[in-house]
Amino acid sequence: MMAIISLSDCCHSMPPMPPVTQALILINVALYCLNFTMGDWLFRWFALWPIQSPFFAPWQVVTYAFLHGSVGHIFFNMLGLWMFGSELERIWGGSRYAQFILASVLSAAASQLVFNLIGGFGMPTVGASGGLFGLLLAFAMMFPNRIIMPLIPPIPMKAKVFVSIYGALELFLGVTGTQSGVAHFAHLGGMLGGWLMLRYWRGQPPFGRGPRGGRRRGF
Repeated sequence: MMAIISLSDCCHSMPPMPPVTQALILINVALYCLNFTMGDWLFRWFALWPIQSPFFAPWQVVTYAFLHGSVGHIFFNMLGLWMFGSELERIWGGSRYAQFILASVLSAAASQLVFNLIGGFGMPTVGASGGLFGLLLAFAMMFPNRIIMPLIPPIPMKAKVFVSIYGALELFLGVTGTQSGVAHFAHLGGMLGGWLMLRYWRGQPPFGRGPRGGRRRGF
């Protein structure tokens, strides 16, 4: 996940980090440190193994999102969670925010399991990127004209443009098999799960009509 700077956020001090985002970051960092000291033992039980693997277990469709393979992996994921997740949690509240992340994580897991099954791949998947891609899509849908700047390339662009480019790039890399070892279809699955969750809240097809839960703000 590329680090991104929201230019509008640089012009004023950031409010305190909301509780769910803070808890997620702390849990991810703690588990990374624990796994680092235990020699990848957690990967055996909590990474997302392919369905055809003898190591697969149902709880892995959630727990994989709390594990990371390297310092760079967890750093950029937690940076994105802080930058985009914090603002969305303030708008939605902790409960809806947690529901949204869970939907994105589950959808990302389902996409990766299908991809591994079709391709016959046997490696496990870890990382919060699926949930983060769902948040990124939601951010672009809610703040489409917000100017952000990716570190690579360092070109200011609207959030809706960035997400469109990044989604197309993930699809291309996934189909062509470029950058082996990166779960491109899990990223796309996370975006799909986030999109479906937003449509469910809004009562849009395929979920019927009328907003769910009586809260319209931020939808």
